[in-house]
Amino acid sequence: MKIDGKRQFELLEKMSFVRMGGTDEEMAAANILMDEIKAMGLEPVIEEFEIEDAELIAGELEVLAPFNKKYAVRAYKLSESTPQEGLTAPFYYAENLTAVDLANCKGKIVLVNGYLSLEQHRKLLKSGAVAFITMSGTVLDTEENSDLSAMTMRDVRRAFGNMPAATIRLTDAFEIVAGGATQVKLTAINKPITRTSHNITVTIEGSEKKEEIVSFGGHFDSVEFSKGAHDNAAGSVINMEILRHFAENKPKRTVKVMWYGAEEMGLLGSKAWIKAHEDELDKHLCMINTDMAGVVIGYDVARVIGTKEATAHCDTFMRRKGYNVGVSQEIYSSDSVPFADKGVPAVNFIRFGHHVGGTFIHCRNDLAKFLSVDALAKTTKFVLDYGIELIESEVFPFERVVPAEMVEKIDKYLAKKEMAEAAKLKEEKK
Repeated sequence: MKIDGKRQFELLEKMSFVRMGGTDEEMAAANILMDEIKAMGLEPVIEEFEIEDAELIAGELEVLAPFNKKYAVRAYKLSESTPQEGLTAPFYYAENLTAVDLANCKGKIVLVNGYLSLEQHRKLLKSGAVAFITMSGTVLDTEENSDLSAMTMRDVRRAFGNMPAATIRLTDAFEIVAGGATQVKLTAINKPITRTSHNITVTIEGSEKKEEIVSFGGHFDSVEFSKGAHDNAAGSVINMEILRHFAENKPKRTVKVMWYGAEEMGLLGSKAWIKAHEDELDKHLCMINTDMAGVVIGYDVARVIGTKEATAHCDTFMRRKGYNVGVSQEIYSSDSVPFADKGVPAVNFIRFGHHVGGTFIHCRNDLAKFLSVDALAKTTKFVLDYGIELIESEVFPFERVVPAEMVEKIDKYLAKKEMAEAAKLKEEKK
């Protein structure tokens, strides 16, 4: 089958709209994918799962002294809400959360640089801060050309404690700090809710080794404000083209092609799929994940969550076929992680944009106009060919092993040590 980049791009454009996990728009994207699958004469299986989310009610930061001005902020979903009338406290800018910073946080609303790590979150809780604010964007942003970052207080953070939290535009934070703000009032209110997201699976049974499975996966949701062309409508349409190949060419091993919902909310779709299908995982020899592709100005990489031998095999294959792909043994923050966590080796294919301005993700500028038919088809070709190499091999090219050094990285990524610590603390409080 000849890869049809134009057909892929048309599907990508069709599903390039905001489609957050658990929303009607995500379901609309799922229906677009399922219609495409059914048009091939195949029957998709759709499975639902529940996810935690929140409705945003109010978000505002008012500087009370030495000047008075109100700024738009966005509450962290699932963070503790402030009182309706707001939370008034002294303001403190903790530049890098050193011991000196932390000693000055007690009883204050604290502005921090960048993304707050789990370790920093725990330190801030212990410091006695009453709320924190993170920044998003650049000093060039305006309300007209940018959106406030959508952030969530995920379960691993809440396990150690919660507090009001919000995000503010960096350009507004600049004005507040430059103006010497000392007293502020934060209003950040959200209401926890439960939503339903979905995974889609198509299975094509192998002709000879049907008990051995190779799966292709990728998420089809986007973050708020983003049309998600690069991240990850591109991966979704690559998997559709791969499905088309195996629908027309019976594979030796069983092939599963999967689209996951709510990845952007914490790999929730793939985690739910693993939980529902744990009894079949011993049949899975490899998971091939595509997350971000199609950008014109960029470069392709493969990150292998497997043995050094699996990594060397992937690298040798790309060299032998003349595919310009940088291969490394490394984890990647995507739907491959829950598979690797259960011992299934995974290979992630990613086409990153140029590191400054080649493309944009997680914002309003993740648009199809920065992608091309040719770039999309190029990545599809080597992902498909690599998959065929595994699926059609007489003997599978590498062991079904995730080595100890990769397990350690996965455990750290999933914060297993911290979650165990939180569970122990919770038990001790009973």
